[in-house]
Amino acid sequence: MSSNLNRILSSLCYFSMFFAPFLFPVVIYLAVQDQEVMGHAKRSFLSHLFPVIAIPLSIIIVAETEFSITSIVVCAILFGLSSLVIMAWNIVQGIKTLKA
Repeated sequence: MSSNLNRILSSLCYFSMFFAPFLFPVVIYLAVQDQEVMGHAKRSFLSHLFPVIAIPLSIIIVAETEFSITSIVVCAILFGLSSLVIMAWNIVQGIKTLKA
C-alpha cells in the first residue's frame, strides 16, 4: 500500500468517531496488514470505547447514590469533560497522522 493511503486510513480511524466509531477501526485493523495502520486503528478503537464505558458507569453511580443532585452534576462534569477531551485527542491525532 502507498504511504498516502496508509496515512489516510490511519487518520480516518480517528475521525471515524463522527461516522462509525467502532466499526471502521475494527474493519481497518482486520483488513490492513501494515503494522502502523493497525496500531492507529487499535488506539482509535480504544479511545472510542471510553464514552461507551463512561455512560453506563455514570448511570450506575447516579442510581447507587439514589439520584443525588450532587452525583448527577459530578458525573456529568467528570464524564462529559473527559469525553470532550478524548474527542479533541482523536481530532488532534487524526490531523497529526495526515501531516506525518
